[in-house]
Amino acid sequence: MKKTTLLHIYICFTLIVLLLPGCSVNKFIPEGGYLLDDVKIESDNKEIKSSQMNQYVRQSPNAKWFSLFRFPLYIYSASGMDSTKWINRFWRKLGDAPVIYSKDAAQETQQEIEKAVRNMGYMGAVVDLKEEAKGKRMKVSYDIHSGSPYIINNIAYDIADSKIRSYLEADSAQTLLHEGMRFDVNVLDEERQRITQYLQNRGYYRFNKDFITFQADTMLNTHKVDLTMELASFQIRKEDMPEEHRQYRIRNVNYILDADFAVPSAQALQSFDSVRSGDVSLFYKDKLFLRPKVISDYNFLISGNLYRSRSVQNTYSALSRLSILKYSNIRFNEVIENDSAYLDAYITLSRNKNKSLSFEIEGTNSAGDLGAAASASYTHRNLFKGSETFTIKLRGAYEAVSGLEGYTSSNYMEYGVESSLNFPEFMFPFLSSDFKKRIKATSEVSIKYNWQIRPEFERTLASAAWSYRWTRRGKANHRFDLLDINYIYMPYTSPTFDDYLDRMDEVNPLLRHSYEDLFIVRLGYTYTYNSAGGNTMTTANRNSYSVRFNIEEAGNLLYAFSRLINKKPRYGEAYQLANIDFAQYVKADIDYAKNFVIDERNSLVFHAGLGVAVPYGNSKSLPFEKLYFSGGANSVRGWRVRSLGPGSYRGDGNTIDYVNHTGDIKLDLNLEYRTFLFWKLNGAAFIDAGNVWNIRNQGIQSEGVFKFNRFYKQLAVSYGLGIRFDLDFLILRFDGGMKAVNPMYTGRDRYPIISPDFKRDFAFHFAVGYPF
Repeated sequence: MKKTTLLHIYICFTLIVLLLPGCSVNKFIPEGGYLLDDVKIESDNKEIKSSQMNQYVRQSPNAKWFSLFRFPLYIYSASGMDSTKWINRFWRKLGDAPVIYSKDAAQETQQEIEKAVRNMGYMGAVVDLKEEAKGKRMKVSYDIHSGSPYIINNIAYDIADSKIRSYLEADSAQTLLHEGMRFDVNVLDEERQRITQYLQNRGYYRFNKDFITFQADTMLNTHKVDLTMELASFQIRKEDMPEEHRQYRIRNVNYILDADFAVPSAQALQSFDSVRSGDVSLFYKDKLFLRPKVISDYNFLISGNLYRSRSVQNTYSALSRLSILKYSNIRFNEVIENDSAYLDAYITLSRNKNKSLSFEIEGTNSAGDLGAAASASYTHRNLFKGSETFTIKLRGAYEAVSGLEGYTSSNYMEYGVESSLNFPEFMFPFLSSDFKKRIKATSEVSIKYNWQIRPEFERTLASAAWSYRWTRRGKANHRFDLLDINYIYMPYTSPTFDDYLDRMDEVNPLLRHSYEDLFIVRLGYTYTYNSAGGNTMTTANRNSYSVRFNIEEAGNLLYAFSRLINKKPRYGEAYQLANIDFAQYVKADIDYAKNFVIDERNSLVFHAGLGVAVPYGNSKSLPFEKLYFSGGANSVRGWRVRSLGPGSYRGDGNTIDYVNHTGDIKLDLNLEYRTFLFWKLNGAAFIDAGNVWNIRNQGIQSEGVFKFNRFYKQLAVSYGLGIRFDLDFLILRFDGGMKAVNPMYTGRDRYPIISPDFKRDFAFHFAVGYPF
């Protein structure tokens, strides 16, 4: 792009920034009204954080981009008063209407904050509302004066039901209440909920927290409270006679396939065929679409056991792993026999579509080279009537490779086929059904074949894998790759590429190993934890963090077996499998991301990633696919993908040189400020730092080797802006990064942030999803 064009862009952007704030907001402010300019909450007590009280604010000022500029307000103000004109409607749709200060909303906020603080135990708390008008703008502040807290002096229990009283006495160590604590109504409510869940897991099906109340007696002229917890007897209506709470046991468990009832009953099922598996009865019409044992193995409602709400949730969770099911619904009928209470369970299962066919067309961008890909997938969700999911996918891709010299072709083509079979249980010999129930894992067997045709070479990758996945409490995810076999075959390398490898033998003698036939037999484990779980609302409104840890090893068993047979390799310097070298290495990496929510439209995200891979034994270097690289849409965004490092290695500028910009160690540090713009657009400002290094000198300049006393001096730094299109089902991301610190250079060129060159220092990235 020409510098004059860039100058025009910068001038236009600057004019927009300067002129938009000048658009008059006052024309939309009614006579005697004010634009709400600022809202502050201040507290005289460190235990009462202002951020906790933001949820009670009933009226907030207009949103700011990056918490600095009220561009949405200025965009709205650019419209005229005539709402019938399309241009005015357009500006108003993009922008935010001015927030006109409401006295009623302010007073409601004052009352809600005061109520919240008093519920925290500060019964004498007062909140002052202060208004500061300047011209047509209003600033509002809420000053919290908490006073002294009320303290629980004594706790007593009034529980007439002897059986429940014995349960709670046995569970007293888990109580949230203790003498000397602040009289916090929120904690009292948490204790009510805790007791309710505890009793519902011990047969009390009809129990709810409304049966639990607290009586607080304050002492005269003191801040001490005598607290009494009362547990009311069971009563549906006021006119009913009070009675003890009943414990319910599960009597009959009935699964109904492909049918639904408003009120399930034994009479309604008389026209259905039935079969029994264990303690479970299955009702169906025509034929069963699931094997009976599959359903009984996924059932946690056991006949004869006390009712447990946890068993209901476990059954829902287990059934959700069956992809053949669209949804499941559990209902209970109460049965009273001889003063004993029972529950008949009716679980209705609705079937999903067995088979599906899908097509995808996508654009690709590899190091600036554009291309296209197409794929077709076939899925069968119930292959053996056990909700086994079989998938096969065919994929083809084309890309025009630029910057290659000495080649007759500049086309990159890729053909692939992959297939997988997923079992909704832990598939392994000699495992009991009870163990499979507890582990709640899915198993997958997969095979892949990929054929790459590049101008420089042809490469074939074939793999087969056996893996397990399971989730704990909706937040922690585990993946264990029991066996992953990869075979890399290089049927052709061009003479030009061979010459390049010959030249690189002096610079990087281990590079050639990355383009030879190779076996990789690995196992690995991945742990992922997200504090927000699958709750997107929690992620949007509350601070959250995620951790990902991965470790894998390859070749150890093959190496031990080879050493057992032969003390030394028969040919060359490495042991072989079927006359092909096999890789031996260990690799571990960890990622941490923290999301700080500033307000509903702004957040700050920090990310740190570290990876280390060590080849040893049978390998002098890592396989090319296992090497780390830096730069690109998810790393240091001031560099193109595979164009940074290792260390301060500069390279020769050749397109093929991307194979040298790899390493055994990787470090990424990212800070990104995210803000909502308008419509479906979000913006971001980011700073990235990172690089890759080698553990040992591989012929490249020694600056590529990791050293503790200099690695921090070799960190590359970039900054930039990004736009995200949030389409709900996916996010399209466009990021533009500029180099700030370039370790490949010395002197003035090392700090392009001082004298930027757009052509040299800018990198554009397109990706799907957030970078971290």
